[in-house]
Amino acid sequence: QVQLVESGGGLVQPGGSLRLSCAASGFAFSVSGMSWYRQAPGKERELVARISSGGGSTGYADSVKGRFTISRDNGKNTVYLQMNSLKPEGTAVYYCAEGYMEPASWGQGSQVTVSS
Repeated sequence: QVQLVESGGGLVQPGGSLRLSCAASGFAFSVSGMSWYRQAPGKERELVARISSGGGSTGYADSVKGRFTISRDNGKNTVYLQMNSLKPEGTAVYYCAEGYMEPASWGQGSQVTVSS
C-alpha cells in the first residue's frame, strides 16, 4: 500500500531554516507528481508547493515563493521541502501528498513550529 513518511519537522526560531523529507513507497514514485501541504491551527489545509514527476515543473503558494524550495530524488523515492526565512505564520502540520494537481494519498504529517 501507499506509504508517505515525513520527517525533519521541529521547533525553529523566526528567520531560521528547516528541511522536510518525505519517503515514499507502494506506488510508482518516479512517474508521480508530489506536493506539500500545510494546516495551521484553526485553518484549512493549503497547498504549499508541488513538483512534477521528473522535477522539471514546480509551483508554490504566493506566501512561500522565494523562501521555500521543493525538490525530489527519484533514486531514493524521496521528496524534500527546504524552508528558509521561516515566519511564525509558518507554524503548521506539514503533509506530503502523492499527486501534482489532486492529492491521492497523504502522509501522517510533520509539525513545524516557528517561535522565539
